[in-house]
Amino acid sequence: MLKFVSFNVNGLRAIWKKNFPADFAALQADVFALQETKLQAGQMSDRPFPDYQAYWHYSTVKKGYSGTAVFSKLPVLKVRYGIGDEAVDAEGRVLTLEFPQFFFVTAYVPNSQDGLKRLPFRLNFEEKFADYLQSLDVEKPVIVCGDLNVAHEEIDLANPDSNHFNPGFSDEERSAFSQLLARGFVDTFRLLAPQEKCYSWWSYRTRARERNIGWRIDYFLVSERLVAAVKGAKILSDIMGSDHCPIELDLDETLIAACNEDKELQ
Repeated sequence: MLKFVSFNVNGLRAIWKKNFPADFAALQADVFALQETKLQAGQMSDRPFPDYQAYWHYSTVKKGYSGTAVFSKLPVLKVRYGIGDEAVDAEGRVLTLEFPQFFFVTAYVPNSQDGLKRLPFRLNFEEKFADYLQSLDVEKPVIVCGDLNVAHEEIDLANPDSNHFNPGFSDEERSAFSQLLARGFVDTFRLLAPQEKCYSWWSYRTRARERNIGWRIDYFLVSERLVAAVKGAKILSDIMGSDHCPIELDLDETLIAACNEDKELQ
C-alpha cells in the first residue's frame, strides 16, 4: 500500500514550531505534499527530513507567499515546475513528480479573494491546469492533490446558503471544478464517503474550528482508471498547526500497475 499525504501548512516555518516534525514522522507517508510553504530558497534546509528527497517550488513574485513542496521516499524520474504559464508559475503553485507508474501533482490553486476580484486570474489558471493534467493523463495515470480552494457541492461546507457568492463557493469556481472532473478525474474522498460532511479548512475567526464550521477545499483526485486502486481517503482533522488539516490517500500499488497494463492494451 502506498500512502500519500497533502497539507496546506500556511507557512512551513510557523508550523514547524507547532509539532509538525512529529506529525510528519507519525504519518509515515511515502509521498508528502505541502502547499503555502511561504518560503524562499535558503530559508530552511533543502532536505529537512533525511529519509525523503525534497522538491521545492518557490514564489518569485514576492517573499513569504504561496509555494509548494513534495517529500518523497519513492524514486523520482523527473520533476516539473509549474504548468507552462509564466504568471501562474511565478507564484510557485504547481509541482509535478513523475514516478514510473504515475504522475503526482500538488497544487495551491489561487484564491479569488474578496469580491471575487481575482476570479479572472483564477479561471485562467483553472483552464490551463485542467489542460495540463489531461496532457499528463495521456502518458500515465495522475494523482492530484492540494488546496484546490473550492467547496464543490453544498455538502462540502457548513453554511452553503450564506456563502453562495463568496470566493471558494462561487458558481464559476464550482463549475470549473466540475469541468475538471469531467475530463477524467475522480474526487477520492467523495468516492468513498459520498454523504459524509467533513471539512479540511476552518477560518481562524469566530472559533470556527472549535465549532466545526468549515469547508472541504483540500482534495486528492485521481485519473478514472486508478479508481480500483483507491483503498482509503481520509481527512485528518485531529492534526493541528494550520487553518487546514492534512488529507490522506491510500492506493494499492499492485492495482496501479494493473491500471497501467490495462491502458497499454487499449
